[in-house]
Amino acid sequence: MKVLWKCVSAATLTFALTACTTTPPASFKAEDMPKAFTAPISEAAQQQISTEWWKSFSSSELAGFIDAAHAGNLDLAAAAARVMQAQARSGVAVSSLLPSVGLTADASRAQSKSLFGMTTANSFSFGGSASYELDFWGLAQNNLRAARRTARAAIYAEDVVALTTEANVANTYFTVLALRQRVNIARKNIDAAKRILAITEAKVTNGVLSNLELAQQRALVAGEEAAIPRLEEQEREARYSLAILLGRMPEGLEVKEASLEGLSAPPVQPGMPSALLQRRPDIAQAEATMLAAHANLDAARAAFLPGISLTGSGGWQNADIDKLINPSNLAWSIGASLVQAIFDGGRLTSQRDEARGAEMEMLATYRSTVINALADVETGIGSVASYEEQDRLTTEEVVNAAEAFRISELQYREGVVDLLTVLNAQQTLFSSQDTLIQIKLARLEAGVSLYRALGGGWTIAADEDKPTRNTFVPVPDLTDLPIPNPLTMDLGKAF
Repeated sequence: MKVLWKCVSAATLTFALTACTTTPPASFKAEDMPKAFTAPISEAAQQQISTEWWKSFSSSELAGFIDAAHAGNLDLAAAAARVMQAQARSGVAVSSLLPSVGLTADASRAQSKSLFGMTTANSFSFGGSASYELDFWGLAQNNLRAARRTARAAIYAEDVVALTTEANVANTYFTVLALRQRVNIARKNIDAAKRILAITEAKVTNGVLSNLELAQQRALVAGEEAAIPRLEEQEREARYSLAILLGRMPEGLEVKEASLEGLSAPPVQPGMPSALLQRRPDIAQAEATMLAAHANLDAARAAFLPGISLTGSGGWQNADIDKLINPSNLAWSIGASLVQAIFDGGRLTSQRDEARGAEMEMLATYRSTVINALADVETGIGSVASYEEQDRLTTEEVVNAAEAFRISELQYREGVVDLLTVLNAQQTLFSSQDTLIQIKLARLEAGVSLYRALGGGWTIAADEDKPTRNTFVPVPDLTDLPIPNPLTMDLGKAF
């Protein structure tokens, strides 16, 4: 009879667990992804992206700032703390699969009045109790599965924050250098404009030109000078933003470099679109969150089934503490209970519907994340190619504009051309030089965006066993603790 009970119990338990653990919704697979990217790809593109992709920009100062951001960025610290919380919740979920054991000790002294006078009595007790809720329907296991998926999603979310921080540090650093270079070029242009102004003043003094030409050149010089305070303020604000990204006070941050010269973003080979599923931490985060939502739905379904608990207690009680631990004073009890909700006002049904809605939301979010990732890469590839061509053409424009201004200045000195010709040449040169710096900045930022869109060298396989990227907060890894299997329990002895 006992053997039959074990077999029936195991079969019932297997059926129940199968019924309460369902197949997760389908996620994107490699065959669902496009075969190739459509944006133009440079022939000189490298094959792979290093996990330290920022070093390819050949700036030791940038590398130092990103290292500082890894150690001090407060968004990263907050993300690491969220990982710690999620993994702690995973540990709480593990405890639901294990028995609860407690010890009790009590000592009391009481006095009572009777016909025979006052009576005083002592009482001492010592014992323990244990309880265990059998997870027949997989409720606790599904909760643990959800907690583990949530903890893994938190780790991926930290990777997303890290990648975003790295990109923001690089872009902000490039902005500081670009603004400094624009200020430097503006000052050189002012010097050139003042040379023309001096020539104009001399010609007005000699009666060759009127005050109209003098006023025009003075207006040009004043306009160039007026642009410098605005650029300097933008440079200060960019430095403050960089300091915040490093987790430092805005005051006193030193940036040594003064221009974008020597910086470049080597083009990279984006690879196959399907590789993004394993190379983007935000996609991995969205998938883990979706799987956690599905586990919560399975748990909500299991909550409809009855809960079975085993309890036991035992201990000693005596009026004399010296004789407390004695076999004759031992008392014990064991029991089992079953609880099934009959009417709960629709609470369980609403919780199941809420969990189903959350799963649908996370599935839509996951698919949206994948589609947006593809768009990010396509945009990044196109921007890199576009700004590369703009850089080439604008550089050619600046070379020719500088030569035209040089010739016009010489001819103006000799009286061959009028001031209007020089003004046009000046404005063309000044505008093209400033535009070129902004295009170089945009080209670097496009390179950063492409590195980021491709995951910055991150892979899910390399990150799978890594608890956290940031050491600001120590994070214990509880995601690989074993789940107790109810099928291995001796169900006959349990009853």
